Amino acid sequence: MTQKTPLHPGEPFPTLTVALPEGRTLHLPDNLAGHYGVVLFYRGSWCPYCNAQLRAFQRSLDRFVDMDTLVIALSVDDEATTRDLIAKQGLQFPVGHSADARAIAAATGAFVNDDPVYLQSTGFVLDPGGGVVVSVYSSGAIGRLVPDDVIGLIRYLREHSPPADRHEWRQPRRPAVDTQAKPSSMRARWG
Repeated sequence: MTQKTPLHPGEPFPTLTVALPEGRTLHLPDNLAGHYGVVLFYRGSWCPYCNAQLRAFQRSLDRFVDMDTLVIALSVDDEATTRDLIAKQGLQFPVGHSADARAIAAATGAFVNDDPVYLQSTGFVLDPGGGVVVSVYSSGAIGRLVPDDVIGLIRYLREHSPPADRHEWRQPRRPAVDTQAKPSSMRARWG
């Protein structure tokens, strides 16, 4: 078994390319630059716990937008299954498909189920410079980020960190998106 190293607070989030439906892609953490970000790895559309988590983040999406926080999710599901999940759950944030579970696990420390192969639930909150604020790893069905906790954490960070002192140990990444816009939905944000 390959030794996996979890990502710790303060470490940079690794570069990942995320395939989105209709041939689009996102590049993490670059496409989150200048914003707080939430990255969710979910087991698959078949997982009731994952569906509940994705629905909860969708219900809280306006609160995340108000806090200038972007949300993205991904799994090993194929594109058709992911499109169906997006439609069924009414998800308005980017949902990636066809993830290489072993490559992502090697980069992030996520747990992988061996048969069938999929990523176990894993969540990251990233700072505006692409660094890990918190990481949550699960080795099974339960144990994952919840919106209220993430919102509370980001609110605390915004209220208790002087802007000049925030994340000065790392050069900020070049924003890949318009950081001035405050869209009414994440679909508008990701275009």
